[in-house]
Amino acid sequence: MILDTLIDAEDLATHLGDGDWCVFDCRFDLADTERGAKAYATAHVPGAHYAHLDHDLSGTVTPANGRHPLPRPERLRTWFGVHGIGPDTQVIAYDDSGGSMAVRLWWLLRWFGHRKVALLDGGWPAWETAGLPQETVVPPKPHPIEFAGTPDWHEVVETERIEQQLRDRRHDATLLDVRTGERFRGEAEPIDPVAGHIPGAINLPLQMNLDEHGFFKDAATLKQMYLTALGDTDPRKVVLMCGSGVTACHSLLAMEIAGLRGAKLYAGSWSEWIRDAERPVATGT
Repeated sequence: MILDTLIDAEDLATHLGDGDWCVFDCRFDLADTERGAKAYATAHVPGAHYAHLDHDLSGTVTPANGRHPLPRPERLRTWFGVHGIGPDTQVIAYDDSGGSMAVRLWWLLRWFGHRKVALLDGGWPAWETAGLPQETVVPPKPHPIEFAGTPDWHEVVETERIEQQLRDRRHDATLLDVRTGERFRGEAEPIDPVAGHIPGAINLPLQMNLDEHGFFKDAATLKQMYLTALGDTDPRKVVLMCGSGVTACHSLLAMEIAGLRGAKLYAGSWSEWIRDAERPVATGT
């Protein structure tokens, strides 16, 4: 059995302690970058390891890239191996923010060709609500192995490609921005120094992927929502972006659930785009 999108809390509970399963707590707060680690120390899913967005799942920030650049492949490969992730390991990731942080680990593993990775639907709140076991002890790391995956760079879009498309006035790819409508329109920008969006992009906030209880909507609902937003655009010609390339993965997962596969990630996203003041910025709808 391969789980490659979602798992519910009760199902995960039946696999705690399975030797070929590996669980990661990815709780993280952009406004308080150590809150997730503190929450993990207070209580977490038994056997779960902590994955820090800044330290473990992102690369080095430079004056040219975004807030959460992709890690160097060799460093990420080592990190996967240290945590015992092999070709048959089922990985589960969770957070307490609707999956918006845990999807980074989901996408990174898939980027390396590892398909056995899923999100805990509803995350930590669902686990707590179900009254399932918790622990505070940090589990020992498993015996390290050599992780053999290789990143697929065709799944990543660079800033230069988007710049070229704008210069040539081509429509090779549809840029889908998953930030809130207020940030997209330039009405508010709580994180980055410039407000607005890349000209030509369309907006579908990632919050629309979830129902009122914080669970992903069903496949049919998600499919209709994305088809309405994208029209007849081939999913393989869709590029998703957000503020720093993390939460855009939430909508990549939603499209995967919906059966709309093949969309790509603009990893640098808005925070990289605005590093150069010469790049165009649009506001409004």
